Amino acid sequence: MRRQPEFLESEMSLIQNKRVLTATEIVTRLAKLDGWGLSGDGAEVVIEKTFCFADYAQTMQFVNVVAWLAQARDHHPELVVRFDRCVVRFCTHDVAGISQADFDCAAAVDALPGVVRQSHP
Repeated sequence: MRRQPEFLESEMSLIQNKRVLTATEIVTRLAKLDGWGLSGDGAEVVIEKTFCFADYAQTMQFVNVVAWLAQARDHHPELVVRFDRCVVRFCTHDVAGISQADFDCAAAVDALPGVVRQSHP
């Protein structure tokens, strides 16, 4: 079997990451992420997590790092910023739903150094 050029494999991977996941795929992937959940309904559904911090400066530091990460991945979350917390929401607007790219970015945010794992109630 003939192998595709590397740049084509990369493009095919991006296309696969940008397809709408089924409900079963979403639930399976959510189970692997700590503290992430579903929010919204229909076309407005997102995966989201609330990250808590000691003060506004730490919250803004987190927001800036998430913004940098999102820009580097070309996949931008909705960020709701409060004094001591930030809600991060991912969905893939290109496909009007949740895709693997959302879960990849959520895992990348969780892996940031110093990220507080505890969510506010």
